[in-house]
Amino acid sequence: MKPTRNGFGDAIVELGKKDERIVVLSADLTESVRAAGFRARFPERFFSFGVSEQDMMSAAAGFALEGKIAFACTFGVFATGRAWEQIRTSVAYMNLDVKIIGSHGGITVGADGATHQVLEDIALMRILPNMTVVVPCDYYEARQATVAAAYYPGPVYLRFTRNSVPFLTSEEDEFEIGKARVMREGKDLTIIACGQMVHHSLKASDILSQDGISAEVINLHTIKPLDRNTILESAEKTGAILTVEEHQIFGGMGSAVAEFIVENNPLPMKLMGVRDRFGRSGEPEVLLEAFGLTAEYIVREAKLLIEKKAR
Repeated sequence: MKPTRNGFGDAIVELGKKDERIVVLSADLTESVRAAGFRARFPERFFSFGVSEQDMMSAAAGFALEGKIAFACTFGVFATGRAWEQIRTSVAYMNLDVKIIGSHGGITVGADGATHQVLEDIALMRILPNMTVVVPCDYYEARQATVAAAYYPGPVYLRFTRNSVPFLTSEEDEFEIGKARVMREGKDLTIIACGQMVHHSLKASDILSQDGISAEVINLHTIKPLDRNTILESAEKTGAILTVEEHQIFGGMGSAVAEFIVENNPLPMKLMGVRDRFGRSGEPEVLLEAFGLTAEYIVREAKLLIEKKAR
């Protein structure tokens, strides 16, 4: 088990070795976002802006205009909250090669509490034209996503975890921005998840199988652009979709799937996530239980959805 932010930290050093265009910008949280390794190895390509996220984003745009590939790193709540207007106007509007690292995503930030538990960032980023949004499920996928983002045209938002999450993929697995991974095939319903909710969804699928329910599990690591073909094929096969995310249910991954489904193949669907609440302090596993985002809650909602499908 490792945090997905560690995957970014290891990947950015490797990228720095191979490509002198890579520059890293940090807003006072260098160690926390795992950019310290790059700072130690390439100090001439590392820039610290202190508690000044808006300045950091504007500078990242400037670097991109000069041909650099700029990674701007901070907690997701500060990147997408404090610096949203700079991202919108200086980065997305200009369609620049700025890669935004939003670490400490979701309620599992833990004891830092509501002010640091970003639950709105996917919505804030996916609404922007030209912006790509990626939420890796584990360490290896985070490494692959970081490398892929560096050479993916235009701005990219990458959301990473603070807490350690299990390995679900490997170095050998193929990764492509915009192409979902079918982690487990099934026929009775489709569970679509992103980030560490993929792990909990796979656990739920194991439990459901004991009751004779076959649940397909899709790792939708790229929220935008959406892998429409994979989603539609699975929806037509199973006839029901349950989305699971560590984010507000409004405007997040589930909303993106629902928007697509309602226009192409309306069917029974349920969105699981944070339901119009702020986060709170606590241990990650305790918070997942408190917010109804464990495997057991996924199982319950899956069974209710199958009942609805059968009516």
